[in-house]
Amino acid sequence: MAESTEAQNDPKRPQSKTELFLTFATIALQGFGGVLTIIQREMVEKRQWLTPKEFTEDWAVSQILPGGNVVNLCIILGNRYFGWRGALAALAGILLPPLFIVLLLATAYNQYVHLPEVAGAVRGMGAAAAGLIGAVSLKMIPGLKKNAMGAGISAALIAITFIAVGLLRWPLVYVVLGLGIPAFAYAVWIIRQQAQREGSAA
Repeated sequence: MAESTEAQNDPKRPQSKTELFLTFATIALQGFGGVLTIIQREMVEKRQWLTPKEFTEDWAVSQILPGGNVVNLCIILGNRYFGWRGALAALAGILLPPLFIVLLLATAYNQYVHLPEVAGAVRGMGAAAAGLIGAVSLKMIPGLKKNAMGAGISAALIAITFIAVGLLRWPLVYVVLGLGIPAFAYAVWIIRQQAQREGSAA
Protein backbone atom coordinates (compact mmCIF):
# COMPACT_ATOMS: atom_id res chain seq x y z
CA MET A 1 0.00 0.00 0.00
CA ALA A 2 2.87 2.31 0.84
CA GLU A 3 4.41 1.64 -2.57
CA SER A 4 1.18 2.59 -4.35
CA THR A 5 0.88 5.82 -2.31
CA GLU A 6 4.48 6.72 -3.09
CA ALA A 7 3.93 6.07 -6.78
CA GLN A 8 0.82 8.27 -6.83
CA ASN A 9 2.72 11.13 -5.16
CA ASP A 10 5.66 10.93 -7.56
CA PRO A 11 4.93 12.09 -11.14
CA LYS A 12 8.03 10.25 -12.35
CA ARG A 13 6.64 6.89 -11.32
CA PRO A 14 3.75 4.90 -12.83
CA GLN A 15 0.50 5.99 -11.24
CA SER A 16 -1.27 2.63 -11.49
CA LYS A 17 -0.82 -0.98 -12.53
CA THR A 18 -2.94 -0.21 -15.59
CA GLU A 19 -0.47 2.46 -16.68
CA LEU A 20 2.34 -0.01 -16.09
CA PHE A 21 0.62 -2.63 -18.26
CA LEU A 22 -0.21 -0.19 -21.07
CA THR A 23 3.30 1.26 -21.06
CA PHE A 24 4.97 -2.11 -21.44
CA ALA A 25 2.38 -3.24 -23.98
CA THR A 26 3.17 -0.17 -26.08
CA ILE A 27 6.89 -0.85 -25.74
CA ALA A 28 6.40 -4.45 -26.81
CA LEU A 29 4.45 -3.44 -29.91
CA GLN A 30 7.27 -1.11 -30.97
CA GLY A 31 10.06 -3.57 -30.38
CA PHE A 32 10.53 -5.42 -33.64
CA GLY A 33 13.94 -7.08 -33.34
CA GLY A 34 14.12 -6.41 -29.61
CA VAL A 35 12.71 -3.85 -27.21
CA LEU A 36 15.93 -2.86 -25.44
CA THR A 37 16.28 0.39 -27.38
CA ILE A 38 12.62 1.24 -26.86
CA ILE A 39 12.53 0.44 -23.16
CA GLN A 40 15.68 2.46 -22.50
CA ARG A 41 14.19 5.50 -24.23
CA GLU A 42 10.81 5.13 -22.54
CA MET A 43 12.08 4.44 -19.02
CA VAL A 44 14.99 6.91 -18.94
CA GLU A 45 14.44 9.65 -21.48
CA LYS A 46 10.69 9.96 -21.97
CA ARG A 47 8.96 8.88 -18.74
CA GLN A 48 12.02 9.29 -16.48
CA TRP A 49 10.97 6.36 -14.30
CA LEU A 50 14.65 5.47 -14.06
CA THR A 51 17.88 7.44 -14.09
CA PRO A 52 20.61 6.32 -16.52
CA LYS A 53 22.51 4.84 -13.56
CA GLU A 54 19.45 2.94 -12.32
CA PHE A 55 18.73 1.59 -15.78
CA THR A 56 22.32 0.39 -16.20
CA GLU A 57 22.25 -1.37 -12.82
CA ASP A 58 18.83 -2.96 -13.37
CA TRP A 59 19.83 -4.10 -16.83
CA ALA A 60 23.00 -5.68 -15.45
CA VAL A 61 20.95 -7.64 -12.91
CA SER A 62 18.46 -8.66 -15.62
CA GLN A 63 21.24 -10.10 -17.76
CA ILE A 64 22.62 -12.44 -15.12
CA LEU A 65 19.21 -13.79 -14.07
CA PRO A 66 17.67 -16.79 -15.87
CA GLY A 67 15.21 -15.96 -18.63
CA GLY A 68 14.86 -13.14 -21.12
CA ASN A 69 16.70 -9.94 -20.23
CA VAL A 70 13.84 -7.57 -21.02
CA VAL A 71 11.31 -9.82 -19.29
CA ASN A 72 13.48 -9.84 -16.18
CA LEU A 73 13.75 -6.06 -16.30
CA CYS A 74 9.96 -5.69 -16.55
CA ILE A 75 9.45 -7.94 -13.54
CA ILE A 76 12.02 -5.99 -11.52
CA LEU A 77 10.41 -2.64 -12.35
CA GLY A 78 6.84 -3.83 -11.81
CA ASN A 79 7.72 -5.34 -8.45
CA ARG A 80 9.53 -2.17 -7.40
CA TYR A 81 6.50 0.02 -8.05
CA PHE A 82 3.54 -2.19 -7.06
CA GLY A 83 4.89 -5.44 -5.63
CA TRP A 84 4.04 -8.80 -7.18
CA ARG A 85 0.88 -7.40 -8.76
CA GLY A 86 2.96 -4.80 -10.55
CA ALA A 87 5.35 -7.51 -11.68
CA LEU A 88 2.45 -9.46 -13.19
CA ALA A 89 1.05 -6.34 -14.87
CA ALA A 90 4.40 -5.47 -16.43
CA LEU A 91 4.98 -9.08 -17.48
CA ALA A 92 1.56 -9.31 -19.11
CA GLY A 93 2.13 -6.04 -20.94
CA ILE A 94 5.47 -7.08 -22.40
CA LEU A 95 4.40 -10.62 -23.38
CA LEU A 96 0.74 -10.75 -24.41
CA PRO A 97 0.61 -8.31 -27.37
CA PRO A 98 3.72 -9.76 -29.10
CA LEU A 99 2.45 -13.29 -28.48
CA PHE A 100 -0.57 -12.79 -30.70
CA ILE A 101 1.48 -11.00 -33.37
CA VAL A 102 4.17 -13.69 -33.39
CA LEU A 103 1.57 -16.43 -33.82
CA LEU A 104 0.14 -14.62 -36.82
CA LEU A 105 3.56 -13.89 -38.35
CA ALA A 106 4.77 -17.45 -37.77
CA THR A 107 1.78 -18.76 -39.68
CA ALA A 108 2.47 -16.40 -42.57
CA TYR A 109 6.23 -17.06 -42.50
CA ASN A 110 5.72 -20.79 -42.90
CA GLN A 111 3.79 -20.11 -46.07
CA TYR A 112 6.43 -17.88 -47.69
CA VAL A 113 9.76 -18.97 -46.11
CA HIS A 114 10.95 -20.50 -49.40
CA LEU A 115 10.94 -17.13 -51.19
CA PRO A 116 14.40 -15.48 -51.51
CA GLU A 117 12.85 -12.08 -50.82
CA VAL A 118 11.68 -13.28 -47.41
CA ALA A 119 15.12 -14.71 -46.56
CA GLY A 120 16.75 -11.40 -47.50
CA ALA A 121 14.27 -9.45 -45.41
CA VAL A 122 15.00 -11.62 -42.38
CA ARG A 123 18.75 -11.08 -42.75
CA GLY A 124 18.22 -7.35 -43.06
CA MET A 125 16.10 -7.26 -39.91
CA GLY A 126 18.80 -9.18 -38.04
CA ALA A 127 21.40 -6.57 -39.00
CA ALA A 128 19.08 -3.75 -37.94
CA ALA A 129 18.45 -5.42 -34.57
CA ALA A 130 22.19 -5.73 -33.97
CA GLY A 131 22.61 -2.04 -34.74
CA LEU A 132 19.85 -1.10 -32.30
CA ILE A 133 21.49 -3.09 -29.50
CA GLY A 134 24.83 -1.43 -30.22
CA ALA A 135 23.22 2.03 -30.10
CA VAL A 136 21.68 1.36 -26.69
CA SER A 137 25.00 0.07 -25.38
CA LEU A 138 26.61 3.36 -26.34
CA LYS A 139 23.84 5.28 -24.58
CA MET A 140 24.44 3.30 -21.39
CA ILE A 141 28.14 4.17 -21.23
CA PRO A 142 27.68 7.59 -19.51
CA GLY A 143 25.93 5.80 -16.63
CA LEU A 144 29.18 3.96 -15.90
CA LYS A 145 30.78 7.19 -14.70
CA LYS A 146 28.89 6.81 -11.42
CA ASN A 147 29.69 3.12 -11.10
CA ALA A 148 31.41 2.19 -7.85
CA MET A 149 34.32 0.58 -9.72
CA GLY A 150 34.95 3.65 -11.83
CA ALA A 151 34.72 4.22 -15.57
CA GLY A 152 38.19 2.82 -16.30
CA ILE A 153 37.67 -0.61 -14.75
CA SER A 154 34.14 -0.79 -16.18
CA ALA A 155 35.49 -0.05 -19.67
CA ALA A 156 38.17 -2.71 -19.23
CA LEU A 157 35.55 -5.30 -18.23
CA ILE A 158 33.46 -4.38 -21.26
CA ALA A 159 36.46 -4.82 -23.55
CA ILE A 160 37.45 -8.15 -22.00
CA THR A 161 33.88 -9.43 -22.23
CA PHE A 162 33.64 -8.42 -25.89
CA ILE A 163 36.88 -10.20 -26.71
CA ALA A 164 35.92 -13.32 -24.76
CA VAL A 165 32.40 -13.66 -26.16
CA GLY A 166 32.53 -11.87 -29.50
CA LEU A 167 35.97 -12.91 -30.74
CA LEU A 168 37.04 -15.99 -28.79
CA ARG A 169 33.49 -17.42 -28.67
CA TRP A 170 33.78 -18.51 -25.06
CA PRO A 171 30.53 -19.78 -23.48
CA LEU A 172 28.67 -16.96 -21.79
CA VAL A 173 28.31 -18.83 -18.50
CA TYR A 174 32.10 -19.05 -18.13
CA VAL A 175 32.52 -15.36 -18.87
CA VAL A 176 29.83 -14.39 -16.35
CA LEU A 177 31.35 -16.57 -13.65
CA GLY A 178 34.95 -15.67 -14.48
CA LEU A 179 34.43 -11.91 -14.76
CA GLY A 180 31.12 -11.23 -13.08
CA ILE A 181 31.85 -12.76 -9.68
CA PRO A 182 35.24 -11.03 -9.19
CA ALA A 183 33.77 -7.74 -10.44
CA PHE A 184 30.85 -8.10 -8.05
CA ALA A 185 33.15 -8.82 -5.12
CA TYR A 186 35.35 -5.85 -6.01
CA ALA A 187 32.36 -3.52 -6.31
CA VAL A 188 31.04 -4.64 -2.91
CA TRP A 189 34.48 -4.02 -1.39
CA ILE A 190 34.64 -0.52 -2.93
CA ILE A 191 31.15 0.36 -1.69
CA ARG A 192 32.00 -0.80 1.83
CA GLN A 193 35.21 1.22 1.81
CA GLN A 194 33.28 4.31 0.73
CA ALA A 195 30.68 3.71 3.46
CA GLN A 196 33.42 3.36 6.08
CA ARG A 197 35.07 6.61 4.97
CA GLU A 198 31.77 8.44 5.05
CA GLY A 199 31.06 7.01 8.51
CA SER A 200 34.46 8.11 9.78
CA ALA A 201 33.99 11.59 8.32
CA ALA A 202 30.59 11.90 10.03
